[in-house]
Amino acid sequence: MSLPADPPAVMPPALQRRAPAGAKAEQRVRDLLRVGREVFAAKGYERATTTEIAKRLGISEATVFTYFRGKRELCMRVIADWYDEIIDAIEQGLPREAPIREQLEFVVHTHLRLFLIQGTGLCELVLSEGRKREADITGGSGSSAEFGEAFIELQRRYTAPLMELLSRGQQLGQVRQDIPLRMLRSLVFGPMEHMLWEVIIAGRQINVDQSARDLVALLWPALQAPEAELLRLRALKATLQQALGQA
Repeated sequence: MSLPADPPAVMPPALQRRAPAGAKAEQRVRDLLRVGREVFAAKGYERATTTEIAKRLGISEATVFTYFRGKRELCMRVIADWYDEIIDAIEQGLPREAPIREQLEFVVHTHLRLFLIQGTGLCELVLSEGRKREADITGGSGSSAEFGEAFIELQRRYTAPLMELLSRGQQLGQVRQDIPLRMLRSLVFGPMEHMLWEVIIAGRQINVDQSARDLVALLWPALQAPEAELLRLRALKATLQQALGQA
């Protein structure tokens, strides 16, 4: 999940959503995204077909193309909607008054939990398509490159809550400022991606609660501002001295 530079997250042309006309059309799009998620999660991008998606809904394949230009656009919209759900869960539940370390653990926990909540199918789809679309940027052309760029933009939008959290941590003096934010972001997402691949490939089950705590315990010393640790130790020393003085 390592990404290029970080301009403002804007929905790229390949993923800009055409507003359905009327309640019936809106419901049709919701149905296509719901069933599309099921099929892509079960079969992956290559083996999934718009024919099967249409069949499950009892509509013609031509109807699918009324709302989406093709399988690729539908798949990207499925991923975009799933990302929106995870972003919303993070933004709604983030304990903003808590120390940055505690907020980071919430982000990591939410990411791991929601990536695995529906099994590994959709998780594998996102991780594998991410690698393919990054390759499309450099080796693709035409629509392939267009959707490669669209996926990278999706990733930027998805990682924005973590970037905002790390930026606030820097402003509060709790996160180091001598490393670019994009590298700190990769430091967090890299191990999470590796952990998820282990679940997918090796079938290893993980305890999400414990895994989130362990990962943050490993990452925090690298993310924490050195001055913050020094201040913590000084505060601890003052507390101990006060306790000893009262004894």
